[in-house]
Amino acid sequence: MAHCPECESVVEIEVDDVEEGQIVTCPECGVDLEVVNTNPIELDLAEDEDLEEEDEEGEEEIEGEEEE
Repeated sequence: MAHCPECESVVEIEVDDVEEGQIVTCPECGVDLEVVNTNPIELDLAEDEDLEEEDEEGEEEIEGEEEE
C-alpha cells in the first residue's frame, strides 16, 4: 500500500504487479504516478515528457534570442 503524493489518498498496489519506473494512476485524483521503489512501494509524481520537451524548446528559443 502506498500514498499518492498529490492528494495523500491510499493507492493499493501489489508488489508483484508493478516494476520500478512503471506509471500508475491515482484512483482518487487521477494524477500519473511513477513507481520509484518496490520494497517498500514508493510513488512520486510522474514527469510529463511533453512538458519537458516544451521546456527544452523554450530554452533554445531564449538562448537564440540572446545571440542576436
